[in-house]
Amino acid sequence: MIARRYAVLGTVLIAITLPAVFALGEAVRFYLHNRANGSIVSSGEKREYVLYVPPSYDRAKATPLVISMHGAGGWPAQQMNMTGWNRLADTERFIVVYPSGADGPGPRIWHVADEPDLMKDVRFIADLIDKLQGSYNIDAKRIYANGFSNGGGMAFVLSCTLSDHIAAVGMVGAAQTLPWNWCTDPRPVPAIMFHGTEDPFAPYNGGVSPISPDAVRFPNIATWGAKWAVRNQCAPTPIESAFAPDVTRREYTACAGGSTVMLYSVNGAGHQWFGGEAFPNWFAGPGNDRIDATREMWAFFRAHPLGMSRSESLAQ
Repeated sequence: MIARRYAVLGTVLIAITLPAVFALGEAVRFYLHNRANGSIVSSGEKREYVLYVPPSYDRAKATPLVISMHGAGGWPAQQMNMTGWNRLADTERFIVVYPSGADGPGPRIWHVADEPDLMKDVRFIADLIDKLQGSYNIDAKRIYANGFSNGGGMAFVLSCTLSDHIAAVGMVGAAQTLPWNWCTDPRPVPAIMFHGTEDPFAPYNGGVSPISPDAVRFPNIATWGAKWAVRNQCAPTPIESAFAPDVTRREYTACAGGSTVMLYSVNGAGHQWFGGEAFPNWFAGPGNDRIDATREMWAFFRAHPLGMSRSESLAQ
């Protein structure tokens, strides 16, 4: 009888303990899978990143660098898994780094408002580029920045502050909060954008968003692309084409220095990295696998090294 009681008690204790053990195991696995593998001190603060160097890396050859920035509340490994940049790096032979936005009382974010912390984030990316150039044979003419949502907003910031380093930028579902007159950098920067017409967080037609203060209004995406084309001194009339039945491509050409501006509008789609790991539809709206933002972005980057002339761009 006593043995049976101990057996019952043991079973109960196991039943109580196992969920906690499983939860702890999942927490450990999550940490191991999502931890950063590099850090630097920038502006007196420790900043982290995840770096991926493909097996094909050859120190004797100058190698492109892709900088990919997560959205608000995201983190480097989440951006890495969502975008699939590493798989493409294996075949196309470039290095990818996923920097982490600043930690604070809330989620990790990139500071994309006109405030002192904005320049801290810019300095972090500049310091990170310097760090990687000191450790690897980075092709200085092929350093590219891209981002999702808040990270896309940071890509715009970098195009206006580090245009002597960043050859071209890419944005998916970009959350833009700075006005165009904030950007005073004279260098035209090639840009490729992807945006869902039913994006619930960065509205395609502009306006307020549930993820930002009411005082902040996001711009109309098509208008934003047109203003970028004005910045790059492109021909005023874009070329419209159908990439897929529900994906429209708008391309501004004949731009200064070959700095093409391209906008993919994904009809009916939400706040997603198209062709990558999707957020749940109930949260972010539908995705779309008929266009692979990562692959299209890389093809665009590859055609736009730093300092390319207009005639060289037209010859691509």
